Amino acid sequence: HQADHQIFSQRSMGYKKLFDSSTGMLRPKHINGDWFSPYDPQLGRNFEPAPGYIEGNAWNYRFYVPHDIKGLIALLGGKKNFSQLLVNTFESDNFDMANEPDITYPFLFNFVPGQEWRSQEKVTELIQKHFHNTPGGIPGNDDAGTLSAWLVFSMLGFYPISPGDMNYALVTPSFDEVTIALNQDYYPGEKLKLKKKNNEA
Repeated sequence: HQADHQIFSQRSMGYKKLFDSSTGMLRPKHINGDWFSPYDPQLGRNFEPAPGYIEGNAWNYRFYVPHDIKGLIALLGGKKNFSQLLVNTFESDNFDMANEPDITYPFLFNFVPGQEWRSQEKVTELIQKHFHNTPGGIPGNDDAGTLSAWLVFSMLGFYPISPGDMNYALVTPSFDEVTIALNQDYYPGEKLKLKKKNNEA
């Protein structure tokens, strides 16, 4: 189905039409192509209605292009600027662990050589801050198990940035050793074993 592949790959790049270089945000447009105005990137932060965004604001959706992070890095001015904008997202309290659009963001530092440590640090911090073995020990509505899955992947030390992409973002596992039972229909007699050595993956 190569023709289908080409069609949908091309469509998936449509996000670039919503990139506003003057704000560095993915910004809503009117049907005639004009930018939505007035525009406040903070609008929606407290789940109030925000045209162009659902349950979030422009910051929550800024990096939500999991299938083309390299393309987004180029739009945002390169790896150094991309990394700093990610840092700004966390420091300005515009990251929401309780909602899906931005929960991949802690892992995106892996796309910037030399900045991987930030993913290690941020993921560990978020696990400790938001997940507890007590009533209410999950940071939000666990839609179809999304937040639970985030925690499991994060504690295992690898995370799927984009569905269907077999490249995973890595962080230090929470356990010294983990054995994962693989689907025996495809991997008969095999298991995946993860080991942590010297506090590293």
